Amino acid sequence: MGAKTGKLWRRGAPVPREPSTAEDGEAADTLRISRSLRRADLRAVSDVRRDLRELMRHRCRTDATDVAELLITELVTNALVHTDRGAEVSASLTATRLRVEVRDRAARRPRPYVPTADDGTHGRGLVLVEALADAWGVDALTLGAGKVVWFELEGCREAPYAPGPA
Repeated sequence: MGAKTGKLWRRGAPVPREPSTAEDGEAADTLRISRSLRRADLRAVSDVRRDLRELMRHRCRTDATDVAELLITELVTNALVHTDRGAEVSASLTATRLRVEVRDRAARRPRPYVPTADDGTHGRGLVLVEALADAWGVDALTLGAGKVVWFELEGCREAPYAPGPA
């Protein structure tokens, strides 16, 4: 059996898994993680963020990892706060791209808006996603089964910065 890489998210602790095989034209070295989140389980947000950071560790620049953590936090929090059911979170990392998807069962499409001073800290999530992601969007699922909100970051698997000898 090959070396264990990546993690597979399920309820509870992540478990090691074999490297992904190619699907839909993706490279065989694509790393994937996924997790089901229960309704209103905001404690799971930090677990999702930590597991994404672990997926990207040693594969991506620190600034790309920081942005990915911020954006996944926003999408997962939105799904758990603004819907009455749980969510499915998945991430795939190839040599050139990170794609994160958050699926929920609410058909209502989110819309970014610039919050007013009276909004406190609410309303900034999709504005951040729009500003920081290389691509993002909302895809409706068939038969009114909900939606997928996703973002992509390009080039995040470039070699992390390592200063040379002075």
